[in-house]
Amino acid sequence: MQAIMETLFDTVYLISVITIGILMIRGSKGDRQFRLFGWMAVVLGAGDSFHLVPRALALCTTGLENYTVPLGLGKWITSVTMTVFYVLLYYVWRQRYQIRGLKSLTAAVYGLAGARIALCMMPQNQWLNAKGPLSWGIYRNIPFALLGLLVVVLFYRSAKERGDQAFCHMWLTIVLSFGFYIPVVLWADAIPLIGMLMIPKTCAYVWTVLIGYFAMKKECGN
Repeated sequence: MQAIMETLFDTVYLISVITIGILMIRGSKGDRQFRLFGWMAVVLGAGDSFHLVPRALALCTTGLENYTVPLGLGKWITSVTMTVFYVLLYYVWRQRYQIRGLKSLTAAVYGLAGARIALCMMPQNQWLNAKGPLSWGIYRNIPFALLGLLVVVLFYRSAKERGDQAFCHMWLTIVLSFGFYIPVVLWADAIPLIGMLMIPKTCAYVWTVLIGYFAMKKECGN
């Protein structure tokens, strides 16, 4: 039953976010913020597919223990693409609110993203083993969490100051995604049931994508 339900959920998720991303790229009508948002959704779906597709195959065939390398490689790739996702979201913020300058802020975003990716590349992560060390799971997620927090603050302040109803909950979707993700990083190996939090985490990302899509429909007249 888990194999069927989880595979169905992941299939709907991947098809939905990639399709919405393509629709946004095609329907942006030259509006750079929505074109960026579309690419952001495609990066999200394409990156997650490297982990979710092998997981679905494992669940539906011989089990997770026989797909250790593909699953580890998929998690590795997803860790990098999720970092790119937040960098793109930062640029969506800049485009939406017509932000100019702030080179130090951009440097901070690239610094945190670079640190996250560099930590993900370290062999100590042992991506291709069944269970990597918890310590490195924490190390690589510190700059990632700081990057997410930075984006949360930027969207919260800007949406509130500009009275932007379309994006007023963008900050909340990011808070929820990290709120569900962090317990998985810390305790999923010891308590496997906590891994179920990845489902609401995924739903939070779908909400993020839908905020951009519905804003585009309204503002671009699609």
